[in-house]
Amino acid sequence: MRPPKGAPNVLVVLFDDVGFSDFGCYGSPIRTPTIDALAAQGLRYTGFHTTAMCSTTRAALLTGRNHHSVGMGCLANFDSGFPGYRGKIAPEAGTLAEILRASGYGTYMVGKWHATPLNQTGASGPYDGWPLGRGFNRYYGFMDAETDQFSPELVRDNTPIDPPGKYADGYHLTEDLVDESIRFIADHIADAPEQPWLLWLALGACHAPHQAPMDIIRGYDEVFEAGWDVERERRLARQKAMGIVPEDTRLPPRNDGVKPWAEHSPDEQRVFTRLQSAFAGMLDHADRHLARLVAFLEEAGVKDDTLILVLSDNGASQEGGPLGFVNAMGPYNMKFEPMPEKLARIEDIGGPDSHSNFPHGWAMASNTPLKRYKQNTHGGGIRDPLVIAWTNGIAARGETRSQFAHACDLTPTLLDVIGITPPATINGLVQAPMEGTSFAASLADPAAPSKSQAQYFEMFGHRGLVQDGWKAVAFHPPGAAFDDDRWELYHLAADFSETEDLAEREPARLAALVDEWWRQAERCKVLPLDDRFGPRFAENALRHQGGRKRFVFHKGMGHLPGDCAPDVRSRSYFIEAEVNLADGDEGVLIAHGDATSGYSLFVRDGRLHHTLNVGGARTTVSSDAVVPPGRRRLGVRVIQGDGRSFTLTVDGQDAGAVHTHMGFMTLISWSGLDIGRDRGSPVGDYAEPFGFTGALKTVTVTMDADQALDGEAVGAAEMARE
Repeated sequence: MRPPKGAPNVLVVLFDDVGFSDFGCYGSPIRTPTIDALAAQGLRYTGFHTTAMCSTTRAALLTGRNHHSVGMGCLANFDSGFPGYRGKIAPEAGTLAEILRASGYGTYMVGKWHATPLNQTGASGPYDGWPLGRGFNRYYGFMDAETDQFSPELVRDNTPIDPPGKYADGYHLTEDLVDESIRFIADHIADAPEQPWLLWLALGACHAPHQAPMDIIRGYDEVFEAGWDVERERRLARQKAMGIVPEDTRLPPRNDGVKPWAEHSPDEQRVFTRLQSAFAGMLDHADRHLARLVAFLEEAGVKDDTLILVLSDNGASQEGGPLGFVNAMGPYNMKFEPMPEKLARIEDIGGPDSHSNFPHGWAMASNTPLKRYKQNTHGGGIRDPLVIAWTNGIAARGETRSQFAHACDLTPTLLDVIGITPPATINGLVQAPMEGTSFAASLADPAAPSKSQAQYFEMFGHRGLVQDGWKAVAFHPPGAAFDDDRWELYHLAADFSETEDLAEREPARLAALVDEWWRQAERCKVLPLDDRFGPRFAENALRHQGGRKRFVFHKGMGHLPGDCAPDVRSRSYFIEAEVNLADGDEGVLIAHGDATSGYSLFVRDGRLHHTLNVGGARTTVSSDAVVPPGRRRLGVRVIQGDGRSFTLTVDGQDAGAVHTHMGFMTLISWSGLDIGRDRGSPVGDYAEPFGFTGALKTVTVTMDADQALDGEAVGAAEMARE
């Protein structure tokens, strides 16, 4: 099938966890000249809304339907069994890529996917929920919610691959993703120059870990040294001057738990400033490489015919907590980061052995002038920047659009612009109706009406509904009765930042909106409401590996994602490798994780060693004697009890032991597992990949049945990943 005559190319650039005010053209001092230039060539939307989380927004953007309706009610990380919460986009909800490919487009996906269950991202799939299974011809990126920017977990099409560079060589994932984007388009132009294309570029920026070149990061310290209170005021003033918000917009009070900047000590201020600088540096760095992609489109002569959209998937993240993290991996396993330790590691922030995230105060500033954060259904969680530029299709230059629009409206809008009617069937399956509505009319008409139908919101029990310029919203404390939630009422047309609660003045209007929320919730598979934050993660962890207690890994296997690896958290287990050693052989037998967290069993200097790495703090046990050459069984036995004991074994005999209070209580790592090498940033004190030079036959992991996970702690750790 051929695309409609004159159909544009489509480039979607999706940022991660970037707040409403973080682009320069939305009020930030962060340098984003590429995005700002696109805004000057086109439009900035100020009423664009998302779903408050990454998997959910991606599902809505891709399908043109509400996220619960397509089975992605919360995250791709778990399946609660209810229709709205399967963690996977239903096949009855065709994606933009599936529709465009069937209409003659070339379809390419680069970057973060996070739209299929993570326990289905291993070597055996199933692949029906991967990008190539959902309409993209080519894919290069990472499947999880996040990845290390210097040592990412990469997939090309359906196969895990090693990163093409290392930190020491200047490698950074953003640059790599843009390189692949250029390659895909260049290949397409070479082979099918008359065929339009879709490129969906989903960057890791600015999801934690916030990592970027250090010279860019340090350059922002002076920009942010005045703190978040001053920064909010500055951003609001710029937004008013730019016409992003009305002149009468007020800043809401600080979010709950955020202290005035002046009440923090000078040491805290230094650390917090550098953590914010890492976030800013990551966004600045991404904009620099986006400039290369835009320049390539110009050089190739296709930019004017390309509809370019730049947006974020939700508001800025609250997962950094009140004090932020240099390495978030440690605190989730009870290896805490006191402020003196943070200060001592200030120069590591944003580097290869950090997993940094900024504190609540800076996330609040990112979302200026809106309340709360990602996960919440107040403006700070769901109102996001959207820049649209198209030289040959949008006459307006540098204008703003205030129409209300939602993530599920994006695909209907693009199909409307291109001139494609959604198909009744895809792959023989009758398709669910589109729930989003096109806002294409607003591209030309600043007075085009906003979305007329009610739009609901729900995430972890937080709820909201927008209709006809009014918003009802409820913040839900975890564990509280839903009937006890207090609904607030705002007239968005006159109160951009949700500062004047009209619930008591207009109870009838509020009641009608709440009633409508329940109708929408029933229609779109939001029910039953479930705020069992911890148990949902704990139950899923138990469900996806079932009763499996034994894993056998053979030499030659590829990289295994963390969610498919043995779950050795909070339990006893035994790892044993069958090898044939010669004098001088060395290297890693098994490694799971990276420099920020994980474990490794390896041979060096003739001895067997095991390293436990919790938040960068390493505990290593070494064999008492040199391991004799020949066929050997080399292992480590871990016993959970009062602390944890790690006992090395050689041919079944104890060969060295250590006892420590540290261990994997809630997570191992968000990096995966390898046999015969350590492919990423190293778990132990060796240079990666430290491949095993002997003959390795198998590595067997046997787990005891004594696992006792703390669901709430696991949930908190998982949410930091999202």
